[in-house]
Amino acid sequence: MRRLLDINNPIMRFLVAFFDLMALSVLWAVFSAPIITMGAASAALYSAAYTHVRRGDDYLWASFFNAFKENFKRSTLCWLVALLVLGLLTGDALILRSMAMSGRGMGYLYYPVLFLLLLALTWTVYLAAYAARFEGTVKEVLRFSWMLMRAHPIKLLCVMILVLGGIVLALTVPPALILIPAGVYWGASFPIESTFLQHLRPEDRARLEKEKNE
Repeated sequence: MRRLLDINNPIMRFLVAFFDLMALSVLWAVFSAPIITMGAASAALYSAAYTHVRRGDDYLWASFFNAFKENFKRSTLCWLVALLVLGLLTGDALILRSMAMSGRGMGYLYYPVLFLLLLALTWTVYLAAYAARFEGTVKEVLRFSWMLMRAHPIKLLCVMILVLGGIVLALTVPPALILIPAGVYWGASFPIESTFLQHLRPEDRARLEKEKNE
């Protein structure tokens, strides 16, 4: 029994990570409620999922709130750009879906636009990750997050599958929403952090590699 309750026991580590991810998902939902703050909340979610859940650094609340506060202005401006893109694609998808169901117009473009919408949603994960991990202007965050996403199509596919899986799970098993946001960002941190390591300045790469090995 003592071994079972040991915090270093694999089962206990799993349970701690599981409940941490649930708590982070709730924090993300609360801080995202005004919609306009979702960008900062997503950057904080990625930061906490990586630094606290994956690495065990800092306290959960401190990791999330500090990242939210530090990234608020920049991430909010980036999110407004992403929100515009998502809004336009969502509107197009709804119109094309209606056309496809009635068998007229350019309804055949519904699925390509749906794919672009999924790609844009995946980009918001990269956007939050880059804003959480690196400094830079709004323009640099938007540009480099997009470039890094495109540079590694296999890793992009991995993140895209996680995002799609989260959407499907949320639609089919609504109670899973309490775990999905943090679960997706935690899972995405593995291919994204690997991507970061391949495209950094030597000093930044050395810092991240040191973090990875600690």
